[in-house]
Amino acid sequence: MWLSGLVEFAAAEQVFARVGQVTISDSSLWRRVKKWGERFKTLETLGQAVATALPHRTDLIPGEKRGAGEMGVALDGATVNIRQEGWKELKVGSVFQITQRPTWDTKLAEWVDQAHAVQNSYVAHLGGPERLGQLVWTEALRRGWTQAGDTIVLGDGADWIWNQANDHFYDSRQAVDWYHATQHLWKAAHVLYGDGTPEAQQWYHTQDTPLFEGQADQVAFGLRALAHTHPKQTEELHREAGYFENHVRRMQYQELREDGWPIGSGMVESACKQYRHRFVGAGMRWSRPGIERLLPVRSAILSRRFDELWSAAYKPPLN
Repeated sequence: MWLSGLVEFAAAEQVFARVGQVTISDSSLWRRVKKWGERFKTLETLGQAVATALPHRTDLIPGEKRGAGEMGVALDGATVNIRQEGWKELKVGSVFQITQRPTWDTKLAEWVDQAHAVQNSYVAHLGGPERLGQLVWTEALRRGWTQAGDTIVLGDGADWIWNQANDHFYDSRQAVDWYHATQHLWKAAHVLYGDGTPEAQQWYHTQDTPLFEGQADQVAFGLRALAHTHPKQTEELHREAGYFENHVRRMQYQELREDGWPIGSGMVESACKQYRHRFVGAGMRWSRPGIERLLPVRSAILSRRFDELWSAAYKPPLN
């Protein structure tokens, strides 16, 4: 199971033969994943049910103890190839602690303390955002979310991310990933002045500092003004302006940085790449049931919880 969650079944077969001197076919490995992957899915469902169950009216509910550090969640998506369906979005969530570490600031040219995501754990779902939101909330509760001193949700501009944030993490701060915000700024620059032109670079560098300082509304205002003088680019400029207008409160980067929060969602983007490393390869296509059985295994490995979940799933026979 563990090896199948790391590499393709054919590669796992070779590892068993070369390292363990054990002959086992890739089809036999798949049959074991089919069995134990279902057990992992069941544990995932049970964990969600326990985490979200209402207490019995006779239960005593202890008061929450706040102040156990800061935590965050980040959400994103990656594509995988599903048979008879084509490329579908695999939605991924990360839960993490936040710590301050000395980091080289290229603008200030000095070492400063900046927030970093550590102790990441992951969940993933092939399907609608509601199920992923439930999985992320369950994982956050398991990690002690309600005891955290303060919390944040990070993501790009996708509506489904902020809908789930509002449903499950309504009292957390929200931030659009800085890299995604600058991508939109860079796109607007190229729409205005052409790809790779000095004028595009110059305009971008006049806007990235105001954007960092929390003036996304002013960036949007400027884009709408430019749309009137660039009729061929009007539609695209209004679209980019709308992106900044919609996320003004999530683009307070300087304030977030000064308050000790991360402003990038690299932790979940890295997770998306790690899921794709296992599920996306040359000619690789999955049945929906097949990938759904292996997803909780992959998540357990990436979250360094495989041994814990395997102990719960596998009950050795009594001697």
